[in-house]
Amino acid sequence: MQKLTKTYTLGLQHVLAMYTGAVIVPLIVGKALKLTPEQLAYLIAIDLLGCGIATVLQVWKNRFFGTGLPVVLGCAFQAVAPMIAIGNQYGITAIYGAIIASGLFVIIFSGLFGKMLRVFAPVVTGSVVTIIGLTLIPVAIYDMGGGKGSPDFGHPQNLLLSFGVLLFIILMNCFTTGFLRSISVLFGIILGTVVAALMGKVDFKPVLEASWFHMVKPLYFGVPTFNLSAILTMILVAMVSIVESTGVFLALEKICDRKLTEEDLARGYRAEGLAVLVGGFFNSFPYTTYSQNVGLVQLTKVKTRNVILAMASILIVLSFIPKVAALTTLIPTAVLGGAMIAMFGMVVASGIRMLGSVDLNRHENLLIVACSVGVGLGVTIAPDLFKQLPQSLHLFTENGIIAGSITAITLHLLLNVGRSKTSQVSSSTVQETI
Repeated sequence: MQKLTKTYTLGLQHVLAMYTGAVIVPLIVGKALKLTPEQLAYLIAIDLLGCGIATVLQVWKNRFFGTGLPVVLGCAFQAVAPMIAIGNQYGITAIYGAIIASGLFVIIFSGLFGKMLRVFAPVVTGSVVTIIGLTLIPVAIYDMGGGKGSPDFGHPQNLLLSFGVLLFIILMNCFTTGFLRSISVLFGIILGTVVAALMGKVDFKPVLEASWFHMVKPLYFGVPTFNLSAILTMILVAMVSIVESTGVFLALEKICDRKLTEEDLARGYRAEGLAVLVGGFFNSFPYTTYSQNVGLVQLTKVKTRNVILAMASILIVLSFIPKVAALTTLIPTAVLGGAMIAMFGMVVASGIRMLGSVDLNRHENLLIVACSVGVGLGVTIAPDLFKQLPQSLHLFTENGIIAGSITAITLHLLLNVGRSKTSQVSSSTVQETI
C-alpha cells in the first residue's frame, strides 16, 4: 500500500507538471471557436482522457508501437494556431478530419521518418515553430484585453488581471527552481482566477450545473470532414512534433541509460500517430511528447514506467468527472491572456532556440529563416495577398503556417541538402530541439 501511495504521489507530480499545457490548449481553441460553456467543458474532459490514453500507448512497449520509456504525452501546443485557422475557415469538423488524416500519415510513414527528418533540419523546424509562435501572439494580446469584440475590451480591470498574472509568472520563474518553476503558469492562472472572483468577474454557474460523471461520446462535435488544405497543415504540424519527440526520446535514452534502435524510434512514432488518431476520433487534439516531464524525470531520478502509468490513470479518471473540467472553464479571458502571452512567447523562444543549433554564419541558412518567417508572418497579416491566383494554388497560400513552412522546406532543399554536411540531422542536433 505504501509503495502504491508513493507511485501515485509521484504520478500526481507529473500531472501537475503537464496539466497547464493539457488544459490551456482546449481553453484557447474552444474560446477562439466560440464554443458554449458545456461544449468547452466536454472538450477539456475529453482532452484529459486523450492525454491519458496517448501516454499509455507510448509507455506500453510491444512489437507494434511504444518505446517503453517514461514518456508523457499531451496535446501538441504547436497545433493551436492551425486548429483555430482551420476551424474558423472550414468548421470544427474539418479540424478532426485533418487530425485523423495526419495520424494515419504518421502511422504509415513511421518507418521512414528517420530518413525524412533530413528534410526537417533545425533550420526548417526552428523557422516553422517561430512562425507558429508569432501567429499566436495576437490571440494572446486580444485575450489580455478581455477578448476580441468584448464590450469591456481594454478595461483597466482586464489589464490589471492579465499583467498581474504575467508578472507573477515572471517572478516565479526568477525566484523558484525545478518543479515549482515548471508549474508557474498553473499557479499564475489559479491566483488570477481567485483575484478575478473577488472582483466579481467569475461565474460559478457552470460548475454548479455540471454533473459528477459522464460517458465519453466519440465524434461529439460531428462526423469529421476532410479538406486538403487543412490536412496538409496538420501533417506539417505532425512532422514538427515528430522532430521534437525524437529529441525527447534521445534525451530519455541517456537519462534511462538505454540504447534506442531504429525500430524503437519507429514504434515511438507509430504510438504518436495512434495517439493523434485517437485524438481525432474522440474530437480532441493531436498529441505529442512533453519535454517538461522529461525534466521532472531527470529532477526526481524516478525512471520507472509505473509512475507514468499512474499519472495516465489519474488523467483518465479526471476526464469522467465533468465538474473538474467545468472548474477549468471559470478562468476569465483576461487571466488566460496573461498566461498565454508568456506561453506563446515561449513558443517563439523555442523556435529561436532551435535556430541556435543552426550555423547562421552561412548565408543560405540566414536566407531560409528570413524568407520563411517573412512569408509566414506576411500571409498571416494579409491573407488576401494571393486571392487572385488560381483556386488550385490557394491550398498553399491561404495559411501563413503552410506558406512559411513550404518556403523553409523548399529553400532548405535547394540551398542545403546535398551541398553541405550542415544540413544533416544528427542525434545531437535533434536533441537540441528540446
